[in-house]
Amino acid sequence: MCGRYALSAPGDVIAEIFGLLEVPEVQPSWNIAPTQLAAVVRQGDGGTGDSVSGSRARRLDLLKWGLVPYWAKDPSIGSRMINARSETVAEKPSFKHALKRRRGIVPADGFYEWRKTTEGKVPTRIQRRDGRPLALAGLWEVWRRGPDRGRGLAAPLETFTILTTSPNHVLRPIHDRMPVILEPESFGLWLDPGETNPDRLVPLFEAGPGDGLEAFPVSRRVNSPANNDPECAEPAG
Repeated sequence: MCGRYALSAPGDVIAEIFGLLEVPEVQPSWNIAPTQLAAVVRQGDGGTGDSVSGSRARRLDLLKWGLVPYWAKDPSIGSRMINARSETVAEKPSFKHALKRRRGIVPADGFYEWRKTTEGKVPTRIQRRDGRPLALAGLWEVWRRGPDRGRGLAAPLETFTILTTSPNHVLRPIHDRMPVILEPESFGLWLDPGETNPDRLVPLFEAGPGDGLEAFPVSRRVNSPANNDPECAEPAG
């Protein structure tokens, strides 16, 4: 499971890593929690070329964390859809349509898991050793509300989920799941809306060796979404 993560990298760094033509303005957050708005990289609809994939330009948008399927009657279902298991995502009604057409990348400086110990659960941050953002595989959806009290149709709700997989050797002592982390050479395939064959995407779900990752305990301040400052991401003293 991935239930909390962080993104505080400058916009120019995010643009360079993910091949964005415009530098986004992203408010730093060290404790992103479900149901909050968060940044997602998606393939744009513009006709300009993308320097990385050679197709339509990429953009970064703010979506609500917790996927609401387009067919849902109640958007509150999203609070239970923050993650999607990569092993079954192609068959699940909640995710299979998004897997074919609506894939995105969730930038993250690091993510948090809670290691079980004899003294209770210890929040642990996992990040790249070089400090650069990770690319977490995500899916997004559009849910359209009905008429808004006689004022016409309300604005559509855009939401996302993060895919998870079996842990690599870094995560195995901490948790039995981890987010799917994409490598730069996979960005084009993952974001390509013209690629609708799930079988081509399955190899991307492997956890990878994790040699470039590190994990360390952080303050229990991260347990509460109300706490959102650099101290949440610093090694526990």
